[in-house]
Amino acid sequence: MSEVLRLENISKTYQAKNGETEALKEISFEVKDGEFASIIGPSGCGKSTLLSIISGLEKSTSGRLYIDGNESTNSGVSTKIGYMLQKDSLLEWRTILNNAMIGLEIRNAKTLENENYVKELLAKYGLYEFKDKYPAQLSGGMRQRAALIRTLAVKPKILLLDEAFSALDYQTRIMVTKDIYEILKNEGITALMVTHDISESISMSDRIIVLTHRPGKVKRIVNIGFEMEKRDPLSCRESPKFSEYFDNIWKELDISAK
Repeated sequence: MSEVLRLENISKTYQAKNGETEALKEISFEVKDGEFASIIGPSGCGKSTLLSIISGLEKSTSGRLYIDGNESTNSGVSTKIGYMLQKDSLLEWRTILNNAMIGLEIRNAKTLENENYVKELLAKYGLYEFKDKYPAQLSGGMRQRAALIRTLAVKPKILLLDEAFSALDYQTRIMVTKDIYEILKNEGITALMVTHDISESISMSDRIIVLTHRPGKVKRIVNIGFEMEKRDPLSCRESPKFSEYFDNIWKELDISAK
């Protein structure tokens, strides 16, 4: 598989009156086309900062970033990136269909072809009959699906997820991860997720990038493989290998370290 994302020695240092704070140090890894990768690490290690750099919301202090084979020039948000945050951020006064169209409107790309693509996604993933409803009329899981379709509407090359399921209750979160995983795999979307949840990262990821305490550095990259005919997050959690991965990653995180 070809690389969609490559980071080479990405570092980030914040300047303040009382000195410098080194958030990230020489981060290097790649994400391949269609892969689902996760970043985990101790609180404050720079996980979300790293996503902001990849998306173009922040500039790195040093290092190189390549998206779909082209070097990023730190010139702003990349049109090849889709971003899902902790909250779905659906606009309560807009219908589900109109919420799903927001990205197209912002990019001035609301063509008939793209509108039909959004409707196809809504139909494919069980939301078309709710297209004229408002966000308050949907369950938490349905809202997350609508938010994902809004993001996919602009056909991103890479989807970034920053603790995208943390606002949901546990039961809903488990079901939503299954829905989101299946949608991304069906659509062939490359994903990079930041999460504090080890179980979530194991159940969804092909690889997990473990960062150290601040300044965040790559401590280890763990390849995740489950021997099953059809993989999904729920079946992964039931696999005997799941607890092995969990124990190994927990030790790598070394939460007690300062």
